[in-house]
Amino acid sequence: MPKEDFLIDELRHPVLSGHSNSEEWRRVQLKRIRDMVKENEKEIINALKNDLEKPSTEAFFEVIAILQELKVAETNLKAWMRPQKIEVPLSLKPGSATIKLEPLGCALIIGPWNYPFSLTIQPLISALAAGNTAVIKPSEHALNTSELIAKIIPKYFPKNVVQVIQGDGYIAKELISKSFDHIFFTGGSEVGKKVMQAAANHLTPVTLELGGKSPAIILEGTNIEIAAKRIIWGKGLNSGQTCIAPDHILIKEELYKPLVKSMKSTISYFYGNQPLQSKNLGKIINKHHFKRLKALLENAKIKNQVIYGGDIDENRNRISPTLINIEDRNDPLMEEEIFGPLIPILKFQKLEKLLTEIRENPKPLAMYIFGGSILEQEKIINTTSSGSLCINDVVLQAGIPELPFGGVGASGMGRYHGYSGFETFSNKKTIFKKPFWLDLNFRYPPYKLDPSLLKRLIS
Repeated sequence: MPKEDFLIDELRHPVLSGHSNSEEWRRVQLKRIRDMVKENEKEIINALKNDLEKPSTEAFFEVIAILQELKVAETNLKAWMRPQKIEVPLSLKPGSATIKLEPLGCALIIGPWNYPFSLTIQPLISALAAGNTAVIKPSEHALNTSELIAKIIPKYFPKNVVQVIQGDGYIAKELISKSFDHIFFTGGSEVGKKVMQAAANHLTPVTLELGGKSPAIILEGTNIEIAAKRIIWGKGLNSGQTCIAPDHILIKEELYKPLVKSMKSTISYFYGNQPLQSKNLGKIINKHHFKRLKALLENAKIKNQVIYGGDIDENRNRISPTLINIEDRNDPLMEEEIFGPLIPILKFQKLEKLLTEIRENPKPLAMYIFGGSILEQEKIINTTSSGSLCINDVVLQAGIPELPFGGVGASGMGRYHGYSGFETFSNKKTIFKKPFWLDLNFRYPPYKLDPSLLKRLIS
């Protein structure tokens, strides 16, 4: 790893010199990302296949996500950069006030392994659009994608704009100990805590994109067949290794059997009678995570909780989509985010009691509602907190570039995508300008202004 002081100083230079303040500089960087993605599309898809056995369609989702983000940034960049005029109170006129969003400096972006290309490059788009430079640390667990990023970035970016540093957790620890101007981390909550602790030493602002146990609540009025398809798709996507995947299902008791029946037939239709052989289902990233999921599955089998599925392939790190019946929230499957194709299903009777239980637990990254009356939907929206909420579908909210993406509480802090990303990597500098031509003496000592007159002026 290069000497950090030199690295950060070199990368701060375009910002401190004012070069990155121009719209032209920023558009050049965004074009570099566009060229990089388009010219290396096959290599990107192959790397994702090698790391996660992603179906080509799912791998292409990562490319599409980046191109959509780029389109929004390029279309709106001029408007985002325009200073925002603020009304000045009568008592402070003549004068003008504006807010200028200026770049923070050099940002550190630590990417995850589950969507190792898109979730590393998307925040880079926001950082560069806002006029920053960046150091990228791809995930070492998705080695093929990490090596591809390290190979192609230097072909498109000068060293004083973007640099890539590969390595394991030790390298990441070294990086977060340095005085970057912003740290953007996507990953698990335990590592997120370490990032925040290290950033505190330099008072470095952080964005933490974490996860959590995102529930899917099934209420009366649900189209059972469509709900089953959408939930199985969202849970099967990337083999369940998606931060906003539906983690578990909370279902009205009378809907339980129809939903389970539809989910069984959906799994069979999507992945065939032997899902482990399906080309449409990815693998678990590595042995560590596979063993964690296997232990949860074996425990469920011992307790006769498995309703459907439960097949594993130890050689290929594969687990079939598995329906699991659980009786209460103290089950091991409810302790932490599953991040795999295991689908716990918990019945409930009263919505009010369920919402109380949800509020007593950490706030999830996403919440899903299927069916329900308008009143029930509004009650869930108004009495729970989550990073996002989606009604009658799953995951798709993340595909809208203009929608802010991020968590709340234990599921993360800060937002990106579209203007929110531009704002995250910017400092809102306030500017007040006052002319010399009017200068009233009553503002200066010795003060002679009657307080009652001052109150009238202010009001």
